[in-house]
Amino acid sequence: MPTYTPPLRDMQFVLHEVLRVTDEFAAIPAYAEVDADTVNAVLEEGGKFAAEVLQPLNQVGDRQGCTLDPATHEVKTPDGFKEAYAKYVEGGWPALSIDTDFGGQGLPAVLTQCMYEMMNAANQAWTMYPGLSHGAHAALHVHGTDAQKRMYLPKLTSGEWTGTMCLTEPHCGTDLGMLRTRAEPQPDGSYALTGTKIFISAGEHDMAENIVHLVLARLPGAPAGSKGISLFAVPKFLVGADGTLGPRNGIFCAGLEHKMGIHGNATCQMVLEGAVGTLVGEPNKGLAAMFVMMNSARLGVGNQSLGLTEVAYQNALAYAKDRLQMRSLSGVKAKDKPADPIIVHPDVRRMLLTAKAYAEGGRAMALYCSLLLAKEAHHPDAAVRKESGELVALLTPIVKAFLTDNGYAATTLCQQVFGGHGYIQESGMEQYVRDARINMIYEGTNTVQALDLLGRKVLSNNGASLKKFGRLVAALVEEEGVNEKMAEFINPLAVLGEQITKFTMEIGFKGLQNPDEVGAAAVDYLRVAGHLVFGYCFARMAQASLRAIAAGSADPFYTAKLQTARFYFARLFPETASLMRTARAGSRTLMDTEAALA
Repeated sequence: MPTYTPPLRDMQFVLHEVLRVTDEFAAIPAYAEVDADTVNAVLEEGGKFAAEVLQPLNQVGDRQGCTLDPATHEVKTPDGFKEAYAKYVEGGWPALSIDTDFGGQGLPAVLTQCMYEMMNAANQAWTMYPGLSHGAHAALHVHGTDAQKRMYLPKLTSGEWTGTMCLTEPHCGTDLGMLRTRAEPQPDGSYALTGTKIFISAGEHDMAENIVHLVLARLPGAPAGSKGISLFAVPKFLVGADGTLGPRNGIFCAGLEHKMGIHGNATCQMVLEGAVGTLVGEPNKGLAAMFVMMNSARLGVGNQSLGLTEVAYQNALAYAKDRLQMRSLSGVKAKDKPADPIIVHPDVRRMLLTAKAYAEGGRAMALYCSLLLAKEAHHPDAAVRKESGELVALLTPIVKAFLTDNGYAATTLCQQVFGGHGYIQESGMEQYVRDARINMIYEGTNTVQALDLLGRKVLSNNGASLKKFGRLVAALVEEEGVNEKMAEFINPLAVLGEQITKFTMEIGFKGLQNPDEVGAAAVDYLRVAGHLVFGYCFARMAQASLRAIAAGSADPFYTAKLQTARFYFARLFPETASLMRTARAGSRTLMDTEAALA
């Protein structure tokens, strides 16, 4: 059975020694009193919840799955899930980073980021139940009416109610402009919604007393396509003016999807039959309102794969130290044993270090984004808020796609470390692989993320957002460019920082001639951009480690960090060269293939 130890030391290193979050908090009045001791205490308690409450339920949920009562349309979650959720609510975890206006604790988003990494590592399927509530809360907070906020936000904050996002329909996934769900105005100002939604995570369950569905639908006479979509809040149970729950609303689960992974989460086919809802935001502007939730979900999905990468690595590392097979090529290492542990073999170390680098680079990137979110929301300087928001927008598709691509690769490599034992259920490694696969698909496939990055976030503003990040890279290069100990980390980063500007311009010019050139280059481009961000993060982590060692620290943590950074720059970062070459191959070898694909 797999085990999980929360990576508190690495989280604390990134937060306190690399990002220096408490210095950043000091400039934000809402967080000025949050000190390192508070941060560490929250992480320690959150880690206990993840490791002691959620992790033991992971394989239980995978094997039991959820069950639907076709008569009542109620879903029973796996054994222990409901009780774990009660402990989650009792501990105040849903309210951790929610503003105090609606009962939240008002702590910085970086703490929720760490909490959710740990919960995803322990049990991704369970974590999806409360996970979407944060996005629903954010969408209603920004676009909801005062009445909607009073009705829904306190309960979402406390965790008494959960939230979902209902977008996909049987005939339309990415292309939401094709959706058919209808919303008919009613005399009392509400709307009656009719239609079918599919692939709705946590659409029905027994863990909370009510579920707030945010549903995309069309008003009568709405324009065709995405410009005619509106957003509605549709509760599972109708809510009275005094906040009490009334009768069941006309939205119910008609079926559960039978999936490759995340068996413990109820992925529902939802039917709306005159379901009562209220309009969120302006008519026909629903997609813009829903993007608040979608962007939150995209960052959350990247965090899911980060958690899986970490837990898969931990278990593969332990197995590699214990499993005896063959002798080292360079001579016997365990003379008292019949064979050496497999960790002595170079390729086993390659697999382990790849997963470790993807976990540590991903953690630094995700926490950096969380800090930017805090600054965007609460920094007193408008210019800082604006720039932080632009950087988050640039990094969001990278977090979603790069971390999930890496997560699937890492879980597969960690399964490989186990050999045949990784293919059977008992080890738990095959579950990590299956669970990780969905993260590359939902909340916008990774190709969609790549198109979003290159088309909307880079080319649409002539690379302005990319240049903002480029200036951060250039500043680090200038700061450490003459430091010989940093050369192996800084030099490749500096080269890529220069190359990506020319690379971007080339694709942009070709795209003006033929838009398919952007589509043909986008996936490769996102991985190049991902390595630029990872390279920046690893260089900063190497910088902090070298400074700690120079100050006299003998903590082996810093040596380990430098070794991981060295591996990353030598073995993973060079992928950028081949990616730029394939991107430059253009669209012809993809699109001029009618005979090949006949």
